[in-house]
Amino acid sequence: MAHDESLVALNGTQVSFIGHDCKDIPNFLGDSYGHFARRLDLSFNQLRSLAGLKMFTELEELVVDNNLLGNDLRLPRLPNLHTLTLNKNQLTDIEALLEHLADVTPSLKYLSLLGNEACPNQLVSPDKDEDDYQRYRYFVLHKLPWLKFLDTRKVTKKEVMEAQERGAFMKVVKPKSEASHNEPGPVGQSLPYTPLPQGSRDARNHKGVFTKCRYVYYGKHSEGNRFIRNDQL
Repeated sequence: MAHDESLVALNGTQVSFIGHDCKDIPNFLGDSYGHFARRLDLSFNQLRSLAGLKMFTELEELVVDNNLLGNDLRLPRLPNLHTLTLNKNQLTDIEALLEHLADVTPSLKYLSLLGNEACPNQLVSPDKDEDDYQRYRYFVLHKLPWLKFLDTRKVTKKEVMEAQERGAFMKVVKPKSEASHNEPGPVGQSLPYTPLPQGSRDARNHKGVFTKCRYVYYGKHSEGNRFIRNDQL
């Protein structure tokens, strides 16, 4: 992709590069903004790799919703990252993902995986129910017990206790048809999915995804409030 910083929305330490169909993070993003960016939104691209994040050493919040990230996802070590949303990607292996996050994002407190096969809810698996989703939550909290918020819900003390006792036995089975999920489908087969407000998808009108206000899910699959920050709990 050509070096075009006019495509980037910048608001203080918030950098937005949304909807440019890039498969990799352009080098100029890291070169120009990596040393000071605290929040980075790369939603609505075609990213298959996040290797370009190695320049974003100060990153605290990362949004990569609606991309093509699969089970080979690797993040550089991001010691300050506390918020990560990977909604609507192609992740199926929850255990490998969580073990990787435990290793490279030690400060992670807010995580969202909605719209992936790895997250068994009715957005992607109509045959799943609330019990399936709750087992998934126990397994995630077994691997990442320091999380404060998972998907659309605050983590409760009861969940953490249950995860400590039984979470290891709640592993979500990886779908057998994994190969088919790693191939992008024809355009128009599925509805665009995002829990982000409309304004955050416009690179010219980017207001930041995680601020002190509450964001709600819009559209057909509305599921309530997005992350709620610590000072609101």
